[in-house]
Amino acid sequence: MSQLMESIDAVRLSSGEVAVWWLGQHSFVVKLGGSVLYLDPFLSPSPSRLVAPLVKPDEVTNAAVVLGTHDHGDHIDRPVWPSLAAASPGSQFVVPERLLEKLASDIGLPRNRLIGLDDGRTVQVEGIRITGVAAAHELLDQDPRTGLHAFLGYVIEGNGVTLYHAGDSCIYEGLLTKLRRWKFDVVMLPINGRDAERLRRNCIGNMTYQEAADLAGALRPGLTIPAHYDMFEGNREDPRKFEDYMHVKYPDLPVKICAYGQAVRVGSE
Repeated sequence: MSQLMESIDAVRLSSGEVAVWWLGQHSFVVKLGGSVLYLDPFLSPSPSRLVAPLVKPDEVTNAAVVLGTHDHGDHIDRPVWPSLAAASPGSQFVVPERLLEKLASDIGLPRNRLIGLDDGRTVQVEGIRITGVAAAHELLDQDPRTGLHAFLGYVIEGNGVTLYHAGDSCIYEGLLTKLRRWKFDVVMLPINGRDAERLRRNCIGNMTYQEAADLAGALRPGLTIPAHYDMFEGNREDPRKFEDYMHVKYPDLPVKICAYGQAVRVGSE
């Protein structure tokens, strides 16, 4: 077992505490009480990666829930999901409802291992409440027939803690209204931005670091973690710009630029 996996298993949390490990890009491990969740785990090796995978899929033996926000390879990492399912045989996989049947067929996961969510829909898994929030990856992609969304973020509640993982999203009308239902202890936001040059080569964008900062400023979480800025050449951003902007505009709101694979603990001491 890798040192990272040993450290995740070794962490003990009181009620009101959460531990978060960043794996690069928009990939996080979250521990709430005794439950371990993997958010957009991107573990496939690739020559285009600027950051190598921190763990091997078959080392992930502790997953209670694996969440995928949308069907891009650095978020729902199709080649490794069967290995994750085998390594953690009791785990459940949460995905946008719109993708559920196709993922079950393409990846070969048993249908009872997959849970579909959509905007405003909530499920409880292993004592953890997970609510889907529509995400606008450049645009809101909503099926005209079913109304289901291709891109989601997730609100995660458990062990007396509430988190928001935005998935890949820009700000859109109504997002803040949806999120103001909750008081967040931690939010994880993409900051890589978007522009015509990237969109021209099908690199679909997200909120800029300024937009992410203003969303955090409106939500006023206990901690904001920037992400999705480091993995691929041509789609990067400097997280220190986000940190500096937050410190100037919202000086009372804590920000953490995570180190790869190092635990960030939030909550009661």
